[in-house]
Amino acid sequence: MFSGKTKSKGVIYKDHKLNATQLTDLYTSMLKPRMIEEKMLILLRQGKISKWFSGIGQEAISVGVTKAMQEDEYILPMHRNLGVFTSRNIPLYRLFSQWQGKASGFTKGRDRSFHFGTQEYKIVGMISHLGPQLGVADGIALAHKLKNEKKLSAVFTGEGGTSEGDFHEALNIAAVWDLPVLFCIENNGYGLSTPTIEQYRCKDLADRGPGYGIESHIIDGNNIIEVFEKISELAQSIRNEPRPILIEFKTFRMRGHEEASGTKYVPEELMEEWGDKDPIINFENYLLQEGILNEEKIKGFRKSIKKEIDENLHKAFSENIIESDTSQEIADVYETYDHQEIISKSNKENIRFVDAISQALKQSLERHYDLVFMGQDIADYGGVFKITEGFMGEFGKDRVRNTPICESAVVGTAMGLSIKGMKAMVEMQFSDFVSSGFNPIVNYLAKVKYRWDQKADVVIRMPCGGGVGAGPFHSQTNEAWFTKVPGLKVIYPAFPYDAKGLLNTAFNDPNPVLFFEHKALYRSVRQDVPVDYYTLPFGKSSRIKEGEQISIITYGAGVHWALDTLEEMNFAGADLLDLRSLQPLDLEGICASVNKTGKAIILTEDSLAGSFASEIAALISEHCFESLDAPVLRVGSLETPIPFAQTLEREYLPKERFKNKLQELIEY
Repeated sequence: MFSGKTKSKGVIYKDHKLNATQLTDLYTSMLKPRMIEEKMLILLRQGKISKWFSGIGQEAISVGVTKAMQEDEYILPMHRNLGVFTSRNIPLYRLFSQWQGKASGFTKGRDRSFHFGTQEYKIVGMISHLGPQLGVADGIALAHKLKNEKKLSAVFTGEGGTSEGDFHEALNIAAVWDLPVLFCIENNGYGLSTPTIEQYRCKDLADRGPGYGIESHIIDGNNIIEVFEKISELAQSIRNEPRPILIEFKTFRMRGHEEASGTKYVPEELMEEWGDKDPIINFENYLLQEGILNEEKIKGFRKSIKKEIDENLHKAFSENIIESDTSQEIADVYETYDHQEIISKSNKENIRFVDAISQALKQSLERHYDLVFMGQDIADYGGVFKITEGFMGEFGKDRVRNTPICESAVVGTAMGLSIKGMKAMVEMQFSDFVSSGFNPIVNYLAKVKYRWDQKADVVIRMPCGGGVGAGPFHSQTNEAWFTKVPGLKVIYPAFPYDAKGLLNTAFNDPNPVLFFEHKALYRSVRQDVPVDYYTLPFGKSSRIKEGEQISIITYGAGVHWALDTLEEMNFAGADLLDLRSLQPLDLEGICASVNKTGKAIILTEDSLAGSFASEIAALISEHCFESLDAPVLRVGSLETPIPFAQTLEREYLPKERFKNKLQELIEY
């Protein structure tokens, strides 16, 4: 035990219980990322790397936290946490290859710097939107708790990121669910050039913890002993008593946000003040004073680290530049999934659309023991549409979970469960509300497989659509927000049989699935559906009617509008195609129909500009042009938000206009 206060410049090292071996390890663990950074700054000036986000002056935080964690506990760092990666002993040539966009990195050249994760080293890297990773840490921690593992996750953010809604959502979820998460704020004074006085007005960011019922602490982020000992103590406490803890590390960024931005906006006296608090120089002087280090040892450490850096840089630079393989690029957008069609031989019962959804949910919970449902009011209450009524009593509150109203962090939590090898379902109470969770869906779930080969085994249920007088915020059909995002699958059934089989498949598929359920169909459409479990393949349309004159291509409520219109017109020449699956899309089935009839009309409930109907029309023009005998027609809702009043909504929706357009195409 080392006692007494030793001050070296700006850092005071108080009594501690660390031995010489531990202290030396902490020193060399900080020295390595510092020396790597110094080398990277040289390479940046030489044009050998493209960009660099410096963590110089903040090494004690990254190293101290990582060393306090167990090797199989996940850490979610930011772009100034090189010490996390080096302290987990990632081979340096792999890091260097990552920064050069080479194949030995972690993203096959698809993402840069620290925007990657690795299951091998239990690190989940950031995305540029910063906030979503906080919810991911919640999901990893939830998995620890559900599996009764005495583990925690640690997630980093900067003081600027604490202004994002995801920060507050993630803290609230962690507090409500008592999740074992260590939230680490690196308060380094500036968000790019914006000082803290322009970012928040509370005295300390740690003050935000009690507001959520969370224990919080302030730690000198430049004092490696304080960081390591305090985090070790808190981490063990969290393992024994699962709960979130918020840490504010007081530190400073000694270089620009990234090198090009510089630090001219920082007062010189502030730079000098924090320069005196350099975590490595101070700790080195302390260890020299205590007789643990001497100049010869320091030279030896530096020589050894320099040799390791040079050898690994040579290996990385010697690696060939990565070459693009288009087929491989496309193949890596989605996790490989070989659909196993399960056919039910049970009796059928005549049920409603809503009952088919409920059956699929229940049977999938029975089939997948690692599946967790999350959503507003889905537990005791059974959801606003009563689809999960009784589920909590049968499967327990751990697996059927009410959530606070925080869609973004809930989606992030689902992603965290997937990282831990579990499955998750998130119910958007109404598909309209997905806008509050849009970022993690399109920027995290959709891209994570392509970026670093991590699946996002998440189903997001989307009760959608008009015709029920619910107005602009509970009636949208917003599938086109997602059909253009590579990495997502989008399913939109029209009948109970399809809904049950496709939803079962969604839970088997390890990719993120947006599953649209039209609210107006919930209790208005019935069908004979097998009682037992079965599945249906994605990417296969359903031919509802055979005809030779006109192809009608639609999905969701549009299928029923088309059927009503054909009956009203007494027209038997329609080849009616229910897409069911929008991504993947049955282009082959569409082309087969259009090549047969020579005429096509596409019906969507969405407004036409930028709709999925427009994409289908373009595909038909591209692939079936020589078979066409008439222009490809589209019919959709008015280019307005969806109104509330029944008369206005009836005019907004395209059913009546579809009849006129269909007659126009018949007569063409």
